[in-house]
Amino acid sequence: MSAANILVVDDEPQIRRVLRSTLTTQGYVITEAKTGEEALESLRKERPDLVLLDMNMPGMGGVETCREIRGACDAPVIMLTVRNAERDKVTALDAGADDYVVKPFGMEELLARIRSALRRYAPADSLPSFVSKDLTIDFQARQVAVRGREVHLTPKEYEVLKHLVANQGKPLTHRRLLQAVWGPDYGEETESLRVVINQLRKKLEADPAHPKYIFTEPWVGYRFQPLRASAAKPAARKG
Repeated sequence: MSAANILVVDDEPQIRRVLRSTLTTQGYVITEAKTGEEALESLRKERPDLVLLDMNMPGMGGVETCREIRGACDAPVIMLTVRNAERDKVTALDAGADDYVVKPFGMEELLARIRSALRRYAPADSLPSFVSKDLTIDFQARQVAVRGREVHLTPKEYEVLKHLVANQGKPLTHRRLLQAVWGPDYGEETESLRVVINQLRKKLEADPAHPKYIFTEPWVGYRFQPLRASAAKPAARKG
């Protein structure tokens, strides 16, 4: 297997130098960018397997850069930042980040998060395709289409959807979804999961306020419920 290519985006030379030294020692191939603009230019030349992105860069900040990266590729993004407030984490995750590491961080922890992200997003899905009247999910190709039009999902959105579909009809707890998608250290960060679920509903549901695929199980978690064959027919009047 070829070494994973990691794009390091940080305006601080010392941070880039430490990350380059550590990651190359671990066998990763490193590409560097010191601004958001440089990161996007790098993406046009070569797709990375993972992005380490500083949140607090001058010019195009990390959040804006993350949104642009999301529109260009599906590589997982780990945000690096000195900010530890919950609203900052939600902002980063809502922009498409897959994980959030606060500086100063332990290198062993960062390496573990990198390994976890690369494992979760490896293209090795074996689920059969899901096909309904207006939703198609091809797990082999990692493609999702709504009413025949392909829909772009972030890696986190795709992984949450995959776990829900793999257990369709069964409620999955917040903790189970968080640990399956974010990693074993997670379990209480329900706001992060809620953000992803809301984005999935916006992208997949005809009416996100009245979902017909992804249902909330109050105080428990979420459930993917496929439409029955009869649901494709005109609804009978309720008496």
